[in-house]
Formats: sequence, structure tokens, C-alpha cells
Amino acid sequence: FLELTSTQEWGLPPRVAWDEPQRCRLLAGTVPAQVPLCRRNLELMPSVARAAAATKSACQGAFAAARWNCSSIERAPAFAPDLRRGTRESAFVHALAAAAVAHGIARACASGELPLCSCASSPAEEPAPGSRWGGCADNVRYGLQLGAAFADSTLVSGKAGRQASQAVRLHNSAVGRQVLSDSLETKCKCHGVSGSCSVKTCWKGLRSLADIASDLKAKYLAAIKVTHRLLGPRKQLVPKDTATRLVQETDLVYLANSPDYCTVNPQLGSLGTHDRQCNKTSAGSDGCDVLCCGRGYNTYTEEVLERCHCKYRWCCYVACRTCRRTVQRHVCK
Repeated sequence: FLELTSTQEWGLPPRVAWDEPQRCRLLAGTVPAQVPLCRRNLELMPSVARAAAATKSACQGAFAAARWNCSSIERAPAFAPDLRRGTRESAFVHALAAAAVAHGIARACASGELPLCSCASSPAEEPAPGSRWGGCADNVRYGLQLGAAFADSTLVSGKAGRQASQAVRLHNSAVGRQVLSDSLETKCKCHGVSGSCSVKTCWKGLRSLADIASDLKAKYLAAIKVTHRLLGPRKQLVPKDTATRLVQETDLVYLANSPDYCTVNPQLGSLGTHDRQCNKTSAGSDGCDVLCCGRGYNTYTEEVLERCHCKYRWCCYVACRTCRRTVQRHVCK
């Protein structure tokens, strides 16, 4: 994937015609190491561009009800300061982006969009009784291989002062790809007379990116603050708190504490939660006590129009009336 904190990848038009190497000049001067990758893999670029948009959508969906609602990537590639400081939010975004580009390439292979790859091979394992391998499996191996090339190509320099942040981003990108790989599941389609499902055709497919974002959110909540120091013959990521367990390959890691996201602080990348809608009855992150950071909330009512009294008409449409309903809204002070 194109390097998230400095490239214009996030701004690539999803419908741009990647039909000639000159198109890669859109990236020139930003992350030169990725321009050759682009020129060698023009057919992948629509998938890469879509993956950027999918990352933003999945991130905002996963954190819609939290103090940090993924607003930090709203103006990408001009990221908010919290994503440039190596926070746990940065860890989540990098992991999700790495998973998203591999996910997009794997799905593009299976859909026939890419000429250099196709469906994945059938699994070596025996199918379940009454089923057979078939269909078109997502080509996860190809997606992981090419996805890693795009995600990690600019994170290998040894510039002084950047080794720690690069090591953290490489680690978190690998975590994202591992979560993606673990999301591969068996999907089946039934065949038989009158829907009897006497035979099932099955294949290996990836879960949705929203599901993968949900898994990564759990890792975000348990992320470990680390430092990059010499341990034995080489530098490694080790917990900042010596009482914390050692970092595992499946852990998200971060370098700097996050702002509380309660109040507006442009220097820290916090937009605050003023005017955010909250849930008065919830005890979770979307509850008014938590989301409003103890400031309280205002309540107002509004009328909404919605479809109601819907009936099926033969043949073949649904007829509905329009009803007015009064609802209460609660908004953080």
C-alpha cells in the first residue's frame, strides 16, 4: 500500500484510467520508491485506490460511536497530528490499510479483474460430507504478496530518528495482514431439487473488511505501548512498561499516548465531541456520560418522515405510506 502518512494515494481518483505508465506521475515526488511498483502493476492500481477509500469507510464505521470516530483520516493524505505521532489510532489505521489493500487485490483476482491472477487453488483438506470444492476462492496468497509490496515499500529506510516509527508501522501492517489471513472462511452454495441442498459447492472466501476492522478494533483496545531499543544483537520493539508482557506478533503496538479526544486541540489532532449525538440509555462508548466526557448533553425533539404501512401489491411492487414520527435526540454540550 502507498505510504499512509505522506503519499497522495488516498487522493487517487477511484475511476482513473490506469492504462499507461505515465499515470504513475500522480505519485512522483511523493514516495518515489513506489512509482516503479505502480508502473509494473498498473492493473492493480484501481484495487489500491479502492482499498484507500474502503479503509476510511471501515475505520469510520468501526469507531462511529467512540470519542475518536476516525476523523483523523478525513482529510487524508493531510493526516491529523495524532496519526503522525505513532498513537494507537495510528496503529489501527496502518493495520487496517494493510489488510484492505490485500483484501481488495484478493477479491479482484477472484472477480477476474486482474489478468495476472485468478481464483485461488482448491484447499488440500477434504471437504465436509455432502460438499465439494468449487466456486472461485479469494486469492489471498496473491493479495498478501502484492499488498505487502505496496504497504511496506517505503518503510525500510534506516534514516536516523525514524527507525522506531518505521519498525512500529511494519509490525502493525503485518498484524493487519495476519488478521486478514485468519478471516478466510468456508463459504458454500446449495444445489438440489427444490432447494434440498443435497450437494454443496464450497470455497474459501474472506470476511468483509468491516468484520476485519472489528477484529482489529479489539486489538486496538489491547495495544501495547513500546520503545525501540537494543535487545541482544539488534533493536527490537519492547514494552515501555517493564511489567507488561512481551510483544507478540499478533499485538498492535504504539509509541505515543493519544489525546483524550474530548476537547478541540488541533495541535494533538483532537476535534472534540461537542455536538456529537449520544445515546442516553447506553453504558458503552456511545453513551452520553462517556461520549460527552462529563460535560452533559442537550435534548431536543424533531419530526422525521419514514415509510410505513407497507403492503405487497401483485405484481410486483411494495406500496407504502409516509408517516411522521417524533424522536428525541441527545447531543453533547
